[in-house]
Amino acid sequence: MRLNGEISHWGEEEEEEEEKRESEVNILAFPQQQKLVVGYALTLKKKRSFLQPKFERLARNKGILLVAIDLNRPLSDQGPFDVILHKLLGKEWCEIIEDYRKNHPEVTVLDPPDAISHLHNRQSMLKDVADLDLSDCNGRVGVPRQLFVMKDPLSIPDEVTKAGLCLPLVAKPLVVDGSTKSHHLLLAYDQLSLSKLEPPLVLQEFVNHGGVLFKIYIIGDAIKVLRRFSLPNVSKCNLAKDAGVFRFPRVSSSASSADDADLDPGIAELPPRPLLEKLARELRRRMGLRLFNIDMIREYGTRDVFYVIDINYFPGYGKMPDYEHIFTDFLLGFEQNKCKKRSATQLVEGLPGVEVGRAADKPDIPPDHGYQTKRLTVVPNYIPLNKYKTKNPQIEGTDFHTRNLFPSQLTFTFFHEPDSSCAYKQY
Repeated sequence: MRLNGEISHWGEEEEEEEEKRESEVNILAFPQQQKLVVGYALTLKKKRSFLQPKFERLARNKGILLVAIDLNRPLSDQGPFDVILHKLLGKEWCEIIEDYRKNHPEVTVLDPPDAISHLHNRQSMLKDVADLDLSDCNGRVGVPRQLFVMKDPLSIPDEVTKAGLCLPLVAKPLVVDGSTKSHHLLLAYDQLSLSKLEPPLVLQEFVNHGGVLFKIYIIGDAIKVLRRFSLPNVSKCNLAKDAGVFRFPRVSSSASSADDADLDPGIAELPPRPLLEKLARELRRRMGLRLFNIDMIREYGTRDVFYVIDINYFPGYGKMPDYEHIFTDFLLGFEQNKCKKRSATQLVEGLPGVEVGRAADKPDIPPDHGYQTKRLTVVPNYIPLNKYKTKNPQIEGTDFHTRNLFPSQLTFTFFHEPDSSCAYKQY
């Protein structure tokens, strides 16, 4: 599985060999209470920030075995894994992990490459937010008006005028590739300076927000919100006297924490919890991701008007207080789901006349329904169906709809074939 240098920020050969030796030692020395095997394929930068000693110790104590994936060997020859955690770039890696997902549906991949790819382009990044209606959750969430420019910087002033965007405008690179450059911000104060920008890029209307940004970290169902200092408000006086394009550093880094600052309560107040919970839930469902963060601002002078300005996949959790406990608990949730699936499957497989297969074997189930599905084919007279439960006393009360987090949901599909007719129930 040598990846021909396509993966960005990958470490040196010596470090890979050392990591491989450490993984082999860990496997041999791991305590008997092992519950979950997590294979990881991360950039060198991500390994250093995420796999901190405290996190590794806590994971080991909770029965989680972290194993480095060897990129020089076929992925199918490694493991077995319960979960694969990855953040690598490159077409070849995406093809490898997608192929692995198809051949190993029992393994949870965090997260699917095709879902992650939507956050690598700012043209698709915020689309799901724009489609949301959260007006029933003590607030409104939207996206700043924006314009995508692919080429010809000289045409930008006219395009901005036609789109009706108001100055100042925040300019961001269109492609998000994990580099520092992809997070650089420019603030353009006047029309003439717009032609100095370098496409492809996205232009967002600048929304005054009191200089504070909310970083909302999502780890499965868990939500953690931190305050960060951001760009200051821009007044009409500033617009009148300032001209040109100004470069800003990455404003939401951990070094700019505003959690302990003495701020105006109207600016510092966190977004309502019901709003955050519904926003996170809807984005998890729509994007098919479980590891991401949201950059959100509150419009200055309001209490309940919010804008999402960026979404990042597998962000810097190492900067988040107590991330070790939150993330290990998240991983252990997959072990609990695995035990539920195993118990349900064993109950049914033990009955006479039960055949376990794949949903893809059944031609009248659409192959693109989006779920990894196990089919339990039941011989007539053994398990007649009654809604979502079976009447068979051996498994009475067992709910076979065992849910993992989207999109790796496992659905048991029951087939009942009385009188040679096919009547099946999927739930």
